[in-house]
Amino acid sequence: MAAINDLLRQIPDSSLRNRLSQEVARISKNKKFGLLFEEHIPECTPLYDVAIKSGSTVAHKAGNINDLYLVLKLNGETALCRNKSTGDVEHLLLTELVSVAQFGEPIFPMLQPVDLIENASDSNLWHSIIEADNYHALQLLEYLYPKQVDCIYIDPPYNTGARDWKYNNNYVDSNDNWRHSKWLSMMQKRLKIAGRILKPSGVMAIAIDHNELAHLYCLLETNGLFDNHEMTIITVVHNPRGNITNNFARTNEYVVYLTPKSAKTLARTPSENETPRKLRRWGHFSLRTDRRSMFYPIYVKTGHIVDIGEQPPDDFHPSGRNIQLDNEVIEVWPIDQDGVERRWNYSYNEISSHFERIVALPKDNGIDLFLTSELSPPKTVWSAPELDAGGVYGSELVEKIIKTKFPFPKSLYTVLKTIEPALSKNPNALVVDFFAGSGTTLHAVNLINAEDQGKRRCILVTNNEVSDSEAKTLRKDGHQPGDRKWEELGICRSVTWPRTKYSILGKCVEGSPIGGDYISTQTTIQEVNRSFYHLGFVGDPSKLKAKDKKQLLSLLRNKDGKTQLPQTLVKANTKYIVSNKHTASIIFDTSVIDEWLEALNDQDHITDFYIVVKETKLFKEIKEKVSDLLGPVNVTSQIRRPMSEGFPSNVEYFKLGFLDRNNVTLGQQFHEILPLLWLKSGAKGKRPELSINDEPEMLILPQNGFAVLVDETMYSEFTAKLAEEGNIQVVYFVTNSEDAFREMTAGIKVKNTYQLYRDYIDNFVLGSRRDS
Repeated sequence: MAAINDLLRQIPDSSLRNRLSQEVARISKNKKFGLLFEEHIPECTPLYDVAIKSGSTVAHKAGNINDLYLVLKLNGETALCRNKSTGDVEHLLLTELVSVAQFGEPIFPMLQPVDLIENASDSNLWHSIIEADNYHALQLLEYLYPKQVDCIYIDPPYNTGARDWKYNNNYVDSNDNWRHSKWLSMMQKRLKIAGRILKPSGVMAIAIDHNELAHLYCLLETNGLFDNHEMTIITVVHNPRGNITNNFARTNEYVVYLTPKSAKTLARTPSENETPRKLRRWGHFSLRTDRRSMFYPIYVKTGHIVDIGEQPPDDFHPSGRNIQLDNEVIEVWPIDQDGVERRWNYSYNEISSHFERIVALPKDNGIDLFLTSELSPPKTVWSAPELDAGGVYGSELVEKIIKTKFPFPKSLYTVLKTIEPALSKNPNALVVDFFAGSGTTLHAVNLINAEDQGKRRCILVTNNEVSDSEAKTLRKDGHQPGDRKWEELGICRSVTWPRTKYSILGKCVEGSPIGGDYISTQTTIQEVNRSFYHLGFVGDPSKLKAKDKKQLLSLLRNKDGKTQLPQTLVKANTKYIVSNKHTASIIFDTSVIDEWLEALNDQDHITDFYIVVKETKLFKEIKEKVSDLLGPVNVTSQIRRPMSEGFPSNVEYFKLGFLDRNNVTLGQQFHEILPLLWLKSGAKGKRPELSINDEPEMLILPQNGFAVLVDETMYSEFTAKLAEEGNIQVVYFVTNSEDAFREMTAGIKVKNTYQLYRDYIDNFVLGSRRDS
C-alpha cells in the first residue's frame, strides 16, 4: 500500500488524485485477507406454496431461478410480468411460474402443521421437524431462540462434485469451477445466523470431509463468526473398507468442534471396565495417612449409595469395613480385608459426581464399592465398528426402518458420540440441526434421553429436495417442482419424517417391529468365575530361564487374540507376575505359592490365572486357594435396548410458509403465528389449536407455559386470570404502542414478555438488512 500511496502523490491533477485516493481507501478498507471467495449472485428460494399476486417476485419453474420477474397484474390464467433485468414486459402462464424469496429481502415466516407423532402423552416435551430452506428456517430460529441453543450439529453437503447439493436451485457438480466458492458463500450466510442462536456456552459440531475441511476451518476463523470459540478437528473412521482413490483408500472423515475458549464444556466420556474397579485405592500411596481427606464413610441401602459422611477425626478408627445401621443402611469404609485403613479414590467433595458409576457388590462376607467405568476427555481419533456409515447403525438402519435406500447417512453412533459430550451434563439442552438429512440427530437425542430420562429438545431443519436422478425421472413423467408426486419423493417427506416417526414407534414403515438392538451406555454386572489354566506341558518348571518364560508369555492370549502379559515383565529371577495394569497373572515356581497369594491379595481386576505345574492335583489345590482368596469376578456388560421398544417421544412436523406483512400488522394472521408463539415459549405440552372461526380476546395456556393478550382493553381481566395461574413463564401483548406494552409488562410478574406484532416484524426486517 505504501508504494501505491507514493504513486498517488505523483499525480499532478489534484482532483483526479483525490478521487483515486478515495477509491483506493475504499478498496483497502474492504480488502479481505486470508480466505478469499466470491459472494456470488444472492440466493433465491422457490416458494411453491405461496400464491402469486400482484407485486410478487416470480421465476419460471423450469428456468433459471435468478431470472426474476415482477408481477404487474393478474389476468385469469396469466400474469403480466416485467423482467427485473431487461425491463421487458410479457404475459406468462401462472402454472409455469413460482413465487421466489430473494436473499436480503425481509420474509415473514409461519409454520404449517403437517403431521405429528405422540408416543409420550404424559410428557410435555415436543421435538420439531421443519421442512424448509435452511436459510429461511435459521432466520425464524433467530427470532425464536436468540443465544438460546446449547448444541448445534450439522452435516452439510461435502461438495464432492457428485451433484448432491444446489446453489440457487441448480445442482453443483465437479465441472463447476466456482463450486468451492459457492459452497463457502452458502455456508457463510448460514453460519452467521447459527452463531447468533448459539449460547455463549454452547457447542457447535460440523461434520465434513477432505473436500472442504481446509476451507471450512479458514471460514470459521474469519469474519468474527466464532471468535470466542476454539476449534478442534476430530478424525472419524467411518468407512473401514475404504473409498479407493488413485493412491489411497480413504477411511475417514472429520468433525470440527467449536467449544468456548478457556472452558471445560465437554463432559468426560465413560469407558466401561470389563471388570469393575474397586473404589478403594490399593497399592502405592493408598493408606489413610497418605490422604486423610479421602477417608470417610459412604452409606449404602439396597445396593445404592444414599449418602456420604464427613471425614472423621484422626484418632477415630471404625470397627470394620461394613457397619450395619438402622433401616437397612450399611456404613462402608475404605478398609481392606486385613483391616488396614486405606482411602477412597475420590475426595469428599468429588465423590458425589461419580455416584452413577459406583455400585455396591458382595465381597468377603460383606459389600464393597466398585467403579463400573472410567472417565476421560474425548479423544481426537474415533474408530469403532458402530461408527461405520455403511454398517448396522448407518445405511442399514435407515433402510431397515423406511425400506428405502438412502445414500451416505451418518451412523447413529457417530452423531451420538459427537453430541453426547455437549449434552450429558445438561438434561434440558436445546439441540438444532439445520442440515438434518435422514434425521439421525433427533434419533440420537431420543436415545440419549431414553438412557438418562433427560428432556433434551431437538429441532431438525431440512429441505424437501429430490435427488438429481429423481428430478430427471419426474420431469420426464410430466411433473414439476411443487406437484404432489414431486413433494412425496422429497427427502423430508420420504426419509426424515418416516425415519423419525417409525423409530419412535419401534416399527418399520410396513408395521413390523424393527429388528436389532441399540448399544446402551448403561451396564449390568454379572458374577462369573475366574479362569484358570493348567500349563502342565513344561517338563521341569524350575529349569525355566528368562527367555523361556518370555516365550511362554508370548503364547498367552485373551479372547480377542491380544497378548495378555508383555514379555518386559520378565526379569532375571521372576518367579511369578502380578500387575496392577494387567488382568492376567502367572506363577512359574510353585515353591513361592504363599508369596504369590499375598501379592494377589486385593487384586480383584485379575481374571485369568496361568499356573505352571506338572501335577494336576497341585494345580487344583492352587486354584482353590486363589478362588477362596478373590472369589468370583464381577463382569460389566452393556445393556442392549431393543429397537422395537421405540422411544417415549413426541415430534411435530411443520412446513415453513410465509405471511403478508400488512396482514400481520393488521392482526389478521394470529392463527398462523400461534405455532411460533408456542415454539418461542419452549414448545411445552401439545401445541394449542384454535378453530378457524375462533378469535379469542386472550389466551392463557398453563399447560403450554404462555399467555397472549389479543385485546388490550381486556387487560384487567387478563391480569386477574394470570394471577390465578402459576405456570406462565412467557406473555405476549398485542399492541401497537410501546408505552402501553411497557405499562402492561410492569403490571404482571412474568419476566419474559414480547410485543406483537412489532417484535415479530422488526426481527425479520432488521435481520434481512443485517444479512444482506
